[in-house]
Amino acid sequence: MQFIRTLGLLLLLGVGAASAQPVSQHFYDKARGPTPILESAKPPVLGNAINDDVRRTRNYAMQPPIIPHRVDGYQVDKNFNKCLDCHARSKAEIYQAVPVSITHYMTRDGDMLAQVSTRRYFCMQCHVSQEPVRPLVNNTFMDVDALMLQSARNSSPGNGKPQKKN
Repeated sequence: MQFIRTLGLLLLLGVGAASAQPVSQHFYDKARGPTPILESAKPPVLGNAINDDVRRTRNYAMQPPIIPHRVDGYQVDKNFNKCLDCHARSKAEIYQAVPVSITHYMTRDGDMLAQVSTRRYFCMQCHVSQEPVRPLVNNTFMDVDALMLQSARNSSPGNGKPQKKN
């Protein structure tokens, strides 16, 4: 019992000592840059998104297609979805747009709906536009097709490697 009292007293003393020390107002987070955490940082100016309407190759099988045009100012909220003005299956042919995938018309259980499912309604959660910027880090990513082609070239005759003799 005496041990518990002593431990409680030490805990109270520790809390009191910690609260008595002055608190620094300037905490920094390296991801935010030089702006202290308690201050509002000015966001960087947005650049010009790529706006060429050229479809990009996907890097992996289930990658959502990227948006090849500007979307700043698009209203996409619970009341209206500007993307569906062109990409709805009923309008895609008129505007020569890629129609929304049939998977966007399915419920979580795979049942078909007459309209885009609410869980797939906010397009820019998955689909993003591209900025013509220099990468922050080097990227040596190769999609599976490029890897297979490279592997085939490395194992074919005439690649400079000696071939096994039978």
